[in-house]
Amino acid sequence: MQFLKVTAFTLPFLLVAACGEVDSTPVPLTEKQSAVLMKELNGKVAGKPVNCISDFNTQSMIRVSDDILLYRVSSRLVYRNNLRSSCSGLARDNDIIVSEQFGGQKCRGDLLRLVDRTSGIPGGFCSLGEFTPYRADKSPD
Repeated sequence: MQFLKVTAFTLPFLLVAACGEVDSTPVPLTEKQSAVLMKELNGKVAGKPVNCISDFNTQSMIRVSDDILLYRVSSRLVYRNNLRSSCSGLARDNDIIVSEQFGGQKCRGDLLRLVDRTSGIPGGFCSLGEFTPYRADKSPD
């Protein structure tokens, strides 16, 4: 029984380690993905990246691609997160995202795990990068 507990705890780490070096070069966005990104960030200006954002203020998470997530706080503020490595299948929007985080914040380095919505079979692991805020310009037109 103890062996099963140790195996269940260490297996995800061994799988990640077995992958070896990961190519972190982002795949170019499709036309549809570019349109989603432009729609959400249009008219907003990028700010200084931060390591963490509050879970309590986030209204929705938008999957742009296997490399990019957006966290919408309001119509005036969206955080862009370029994942530290590509998360295969994230853009399909078929899998459930299980966030492995501590406390009420999402932070750089937190793990995301994909789980098949139908079978419950776990999929890929990804790690969050820095959160770049995009704010709407406050100046009048």
